[in-house]
Amino acid sequence: MSKVNRRILISLVVLSVLALLAYPKWKSAHSKSSPGMAKSQSGSPSSQNSPGPGKGPGANGPGATGPGASGPPMPPLPVTAKILQAKRMEDQVTSTGTVMANEEVEIRSEIQGKVKRISFREGGQVKKGDLLVKIDDEELQANVLKALSQRKLAEDNEYRMKMQLKIEAVSQKDYDQALNELNLAKAGEQLLRAQLAKTELRAPFSGMVGLKNISEGALVSGTTSITSLQEINPIKIDFSVPGKYADWIKVGMGVTYKVQGIDANQVGKIYAIDPKIDPETRTLHIRASGANANNRILPGSFATVTIPLQVVDKALLIPTEAMTADTRGAKVYLYRGGKADPVMVQAGLRSDSSVQILKGLNPGDTLIISGIMQIRPGAAVTITLTE
Repeated sequence: MSKVNRRILISLVVLSVLALLAYPKWKSAHSKSSPGMAKSQSGSPSSQNSPGPGKGPGANGPGATGPGASGPPMPPLPVTAKILQAKRMEDQVTSTGTVMANEEVEIRSEIQGKVKRISFREGGQVKKGDLLVKIDDEELQANVLKALSQRKLAEDNEYRMKMQLKIEAVSQKDYDQALNELNLAKAGEQLLRAQLAKTELRAPFSGMVGLKNISEGALVSGTTSITSLQEINPIKIDFSVPGKYADWIKVGMGVTYKVQGIDANQVGKIYAIDPKIDPETRTLHIRASGANANNRILPGSFATVTIPLQVVDKALLIPTEAMTADTRGAKVYLYRGGKADPVMVQAGLRSDSSVQILKGLNPGDTLIISGIMQIRPGAAVTITLTE
């Protein structure tokens, strides 16, 4: 095939494709200019008798939706409202914590031995210094007697050497050796008396003794847990708050807390704050103390703690559901002259159910608190006042 014939063939193919693409448009234009349509447009009875715009039977009827449509006015929207009043508001943070004993220790023996006597009552009160457990000390008593005899002998020997040294009957070296033997005898006696004292386990502070884990005659050592001792008046409350409140929390601040099983709120005071924020939880560790005169609050109880951060004497509080937001900021609706009037406001402190308004509202304003999503600016409303 020559080059000329090839070019002619390509041109024919391109023209065919263009014709196929243009055919739908041509067909559409041809259908609009059909003879029947032309006859209808050129004076058919139907076109001459057809009503003009706005003259049809439904122009002003119930189904009209155009600008010229007129229908019955929308009835006022029923809503609830309240008259704003300034009130006292406390900004506070709530946390969960654990009740702890003011002092707590596990009673164990420092030496190995057989329990000779148990002197405490399980769950009873003891005072500081009271004997709790006595361990058999017969062997130690015998060793103490032996040490006393050795010390007496060393004292007599030191005295004789001292007298002889004055008349130069012995050398200074002989006297120093006798004095050293006396000091060793005294140290041995003190060591035995210290071990003898460890056979008596006494209460390090006043409190309540726990349940006993051993019986008389049992062999105990430093790894044996005998019982526990707890001071539960006062008690401690251990809790944490988010780190963002670190600047607000101070030692001496009062807290209220509630424990399971006791309906009344309890009062405590913060006495210690951890000097750092936990890097894993981003919380600040805090401890408070509170009275427990009747020993009703037990260590280990779950506590819900409330910490007041700031007090505002005259605050305008509105329900959280009464405030909406748009591109300009926070907005509420006031009832004015039978209509809903939108007002931009500035919010302050928040709680679970209310928001403090800093700007935009005044005491005595009538705030719409329901139907907010259905209200349009300037819409007619009827209100029912609520507290």
